[in-house]
Order: sequence, then structure tokens, then C-alpha cells
Amino acid sequence: QVQLVESGGGLVQAGGSLRLSCAASGRIFSIYLMGWYRQAPGKQRELVATITSVGSTNYADSVKGRFTISRDNAKNTVYLQMNSLKPEDTAVYYCNAKNVQVNPFRVGYDYWGQGTQVTVSS
Repeated sequence: QVQLVESGGGLVQAGGSLRLSCAASGRIFSIYLMGWYRQAPGKQRELVATITSVGSTNYADSVKGRFTISRDNAKNTVYLQMNSLKPEDTAVYYCNAKNVQVNPFRVGYDYWGQGTQVTVSS
């Protein structure tokens, strides 16, 4: 069974920084795509950033230039460095891992973390 455990959320003032981490544990051969999504109260979950196993990244327009996603494949861990935070960044941030294979001969599955709260005060 694969689990994703997030850490690093909290309360920060506008303009501040936070770093989120998400570690995948269990029998893992490879993970194609890891990423972060967020959901604010009353809104749908939205993509923040993703990164492939070879380091290709994708960002939501709202976070470009402020957030940086990175990944340590040896540790099956993805990070999100968030700088210049704004009150509108307040949300629960969820880690996602797509196409997680336990061996190269089996189909991969997708997993979600439990979420970590990020609150940015004005």
C-alpha cells in the first residue's frame, strides 16, 4: 500500500514563505508524476504545480514566479517552495502521485495525501 504524507503547512503573513514536503512510502518502483493541488473553502480543487520523473514542471498561472516545485526521486519526495505568499493562496494543499508502479510489469495507480492547511494572513 502506498501512502503520501505531507508536512510543512501553517500560518504565515502575506509576503512570507513556506515549504511543503510530501513523501511517498510503500512498495514503489516508480512514480511518473508528482504534484500539488489546493482547495479553498467553497471552491473546487485546482492544480498548483506538477513535476515529472525527469523534472519537467508545470505551474498554474496564479503561482508562476512565486512557487517552485522540486523532486527527489531517490526519496520519492516532492517539495513546494512557496514565496511571496498572498491571502488568496490560503487553502488545503494536497499532494498527488500519478501512475505509481510497484514493479515495471504492473499498471500504476494514483494516490492522494491527506492535505495540509496553508493560511496566509493579510
